[in-house]
Amino acid sequence: MNATLFALLDNRRSDRASTVPAARASPGGPASRVRRWADAAAVLAATALIAVRAAGLGRWIVDDAAVTFAYARSVDEGLGPVQLPGAAPVEGYSNPSWLALMTLGRRLGLFDHGAFLGVSDLVLYPKALALLCTAGTLACIAWAARAVVPGRAWAVTLLAGTVLAANLSYVAWSFSGLENPLYGLTAAATAAVLVRGVGARGPAGVRGVTRDGLTAPRTALAAPRTELTSPRTALAAAALALLAALTRPDGAVLAAAYPLVLVLFLRRRDLARSVRALALHAAAVAVPYGAFLLWRHAVFGLWVPNTAVAKAQQTPRLSQLARTGDLLTYAGWAFALIGALCAGAVLARPGKGRRALVALLVPLLLTLLAYGVLGRDWMALYRFATPVWVLAAAVAALSAVVLWEAERARGRAVLVTALTGALVLAHAGQAGREASFEAHPTLSMCFVAERYGQVFNTYAQRLGLRHATVALPDLGGTLLTTRLRVLDLAGLTDRRVADAYAAGDTRALRDHVLRAERPEFLHVHAAWVNKPGLTLARLAEAGYVPLYRQQNGGDFVRADAVHDAARITAVRAWAKPRLDRLIAGQDHTGGCGATLTPGQGAAL
Repeated sequence: MNATLFALLDNRRSDRASTVPAARASPGGPASRVRRWADAAAVLAATALIAVRAAGLGRWIVDDAAVTFAYARSVDEGLGPVQLPGAAPVEGYSNPSWLALMTLGRRLGLFDHGAFLGVSDLVLYPKALALLCTAGTLACIAWAARAVVPGRAWAVTLLAGTVLAANLSYVAWSFSGLENPLYGLTAAATAAVLVRGVGARGPAGVRGVTRDGLTAPRTALAAPRTELTSPRTALAAAALALLAALTRPDGAVLAAAYPLVLVLFLRRRDLARSVRALALHAAAVAVPYGAFLLWRHAVFGLWVPNTAVAKAQQTPRLSQLARTGDLLTYAGWAFALIGALCAGAVLARPGKGRRALVALLVPLLLTLLAYGVLGRDWMALYRFATPVWVLAAAVAALSAVVLWEAERARGRAVLVTALTGALVLAHAGQAGREASFEAHPTLSMCFVAERYGQVFNTYAQRLGLRHATVALPDLGGTLLTTRLRVLDLAGLTDRRVADAYAAGDTRALRDHVLRAERPEFLHVHAAWVNKPGLTLARLAEAGYVPLYRQQNGGDFVRADAVHDAARITAVRAWAKPRLDRLIAGQDHTGGCGATLTPGQGAAL
């Protein structure tokens, strides 16, 4: 009796559904077009919100990004992957795909050529790419949300964009000149492909026909339609995983996202298709990435970037995963708790919302795992966490909107109040820290170009050292402006130094620098005194005398390289007032001229 009653009710609902106007039901009807315009407007609005926040950082480009810029210059000029003309090939970058975009921009005349509207293209081009990647990230979130809440995908996009705009870690490192925005885009695109693939876009109200001719809810007949095992989904996920792995070494973790989701949604009747899809995905990742690894080993003699060797990345320990708690603290425990509660409420209810959220959580957990096992970074505001912020914002926003649709007026009011309060608390908790970063962001390319590139060029000119070598740890701006040969004390672009750091053999490092290389100039400061053990006493013993003293280090010249001691005295007198002013008044958010090339840049 009950079954018959439910079937009759379903028939009546189906009859009512069949009376919906064609324009409204059609995928290409006016309502669908309005939704697409609303989604596009939300992407543009959220992108603008993030761009406004990024504008507070001015023309700041972090110095590490300029290392990639220098390699792009060398590659475009036909010199190969070298830091400077005449240097040995060393993979001193860890972002081949981002390097390719920089090289392409230079080839097209968009990068490393001059200024546009008074802004150097060394600043403008990477920031423009970051803006495009940000818009792409938000478009991927909208595309994924449209499969779950087609009428409110715009709300998911706006909420996710607001969360990201409020997060200076995401904004700053996305617009730092580094590869972060491309990495964030690949993470968002991977999540979107998985959400669409798990069948979340299958219409929840579609019904089937039972043996007695009555309609029944689709859930009573079969699982929602899925494209997860289709070749298109497998290849799309593979292409994105490959791009992520070539954007950052830890991006390779996204190659596991598709197989994990495939296992989570595995159905016995689709076992053969799933196996074929998994094999296709694995081959599409392994073959090109394996070819890249073979090329890397043939050119550089390593299976990993030299940067990974220099940073002495150790075998991950379980205790390192506790560092992910730092991200929760930065995001705000209140916001993290509200987001987790929303996600939990959606996961507790069967339906396309739960399926989509599971597909989103897999890459989020993978990127959290990758962040946890990486070595601790010295730069502020968690620069390796960009994909975590993107995926966490997508999870929180989608969960909140799905929950909104399921609640009545009172529940919606509580949800809005809780989310607003959590965002305000999170922003207030980090306001001081973020204001400090905005005023003094991490070491800028322009400061390094002037402080080390131009200053040591001038040292060499005044001391009559035309073919000198300078050893120092701050590299990016130096490589763009120096006339000298450069020995990288950080080891990123020097194989011997990197190997010494990896082995923990600082004595071998000092022997390489002070006895084998014996550079004419040397600069150390802060941690770069104690880390390699280049103390004042050891430098004096090796014959180095100071040109400018700074904290526990400074600028040094090898005394026996200068034939006239009076020149050293004159250079000291020249350097002190200028470098005192430069260091005291350094502006990390300002520009440094239209071009940065040897002999050009900010004047001393």
